[in-house]
Amino acid sequence: MRRGRWLFALIALLTLAADIASKLAVVGKLENTDHPPIEVIPNVLYFVHTRNTGAAFSMGESYTWVLTGVALGVIIVIIRFARKLASSGWAVALGLVLGGAFGNVIDRLFREGGGVVDFLAIVDPFDPPWPIFNLADSALCVGVAILVFMELTGRRIDGTRVTKSGSAKSKDD
Repeated sequence: MRRGRWLFALIALLTLAADIASKLAVVGKLENTDHPPIEVIPNVLYFVHTRNTGAAFSMGESYTWVLTGVALGVIIVIIRFARKLASSGWAVALGLVLGGAFGNVIDRLFREGGGVVDFLAIVDPFDPPWPIFNLADSALCVGVAILVFMELTGRRIDGTRVTKSGSAKSKDD
């Protein structure tokens, strides 16, 4: 159980640190400049600075404080769940979600206008096929995908695993 909590904390801190460092670099290089998008992988990945006060696809732009409150609630719930952690998979997933949520909440609370710094554009930096995003968003998506996988395969947060009969449990990892 202790190992799960340490892994969870490490993943959350690394995710948060990577998110903050990347946003500081992008803001330092691209904010308030006429710098064109930076091509990272030709015709695939670009760095371009933008701010998003809403959720995905910029929905709910006038609800910045509501989104902040929801994210803070998620953070509290995850920290409470962390007490039960005995599964490495759940620890990684919850660490990614926690680090990503914290990264975006920090932007909402401390950046002017509550806008989250987004900078990763896929395929086209001027008209990307989906929203411009950041490392925190990526961590949230990957973490949630892992959580869904863990749940669908019967792996529980306490390290047990539901068998095919659904009644017996055994220790997981």
